[in-house]
Amino acid sequence: MILHAKPLSQKAFQAFGDVIEVNEQVEKITINYGLTQRYHALATLDVSEEAGQGIISVFRSSPKECCQINAGMGQITIDCMERHPLSSQAFYPLSANAYLVVVGPAGEFDVTKLAVFLATGNQGVNYHKGTWHHYSLALSETADFLVVDRKGVGKNCDEIALENKITIHFNLDNRSD
Repeated sequence: MILHAKPLSQKAFQAFGDVIEVNEQVEKITINYGLTQRYHALATLDVSEEAGQGIISVFRSSPKECCQINAGMGQITIDCMERHPLSSQAFYPLSANAYLVVVGPAGEFDVTKLAVFLATGNQGVNYHKGTWHHYSLALSETADFLVVDRKGVGKNCDEIALENKITIHFNLDNRSD
């Protein structure tokens, strides 16, 4: 199966979660004596299942060895997916590098319903509870992500191996920034 990445936007991603980015559509509040703009409520966390707590971590992700990029055109292969049935999970890049977001709707896994987005270095994502997704896919170099998710009792990570590998094509020049 071959999938093509499209630019990440709130409209295209809304079935899977929230896009975390600063733009003119989000609520902006001036605080700290006029010196700070707060871009308010960019994502809604869902971590309270089974008395879970919200935590903040940093994930350091290296590009997969199979990731190939030549003149802005790239290809990568994936062979697994995961979901968090007890909570949402938010990722925000701490670098300016583009990365891939591979998602599928919550519920029974269906490879035919996967979507792929190319995120810019100033866009994060918040996966809704139960949304299937691939782990963070750094493309050109190791990248750090600020992650907000759940700590608590109960199994909160289901992983599956794909029956067939999926090849994803992307164009680093085809971003929404």
